[in-house]
Amino acid sequence: MRAPLPFATAVLLLSSITVAEAADPTLLAETGAFLLGNAYQCGVSTERVTRAGNVIQGMIASLSKDADEKEVAGARFSEMFQLTAYPAADRDVLIPPCAAWW
Repeated sequence: MRAPLPFATAVLLLSSITVAEAADPTLLAETGAFLLGNAYQCGVSTERVTRAGNVIQGMIASLSKDADEKEVAGARFSEMFQLTAYPAADRDVLIPPCAAWW
């Protein structure tokens, strides 16, 4: 009677395993740029932001299937970084000021 329980548990666990999928380069670009833009806006040193940006760009390049996907993700990264690092004064800012984070 005890043999079927471990066997059933093993079958259940093995049946739930799926293939891992790579991250979406555009989503990675948007998320990374948003975080780096906030860091830059809140006074994190330029060297640290640049270094982290280079790491994210490398990750985007390694996840991209072709040059077009890499170019689209890179453009989205630049756009999102500029929107968050240098918010326009005339629009409603969705990002709380840095003092709210501390």
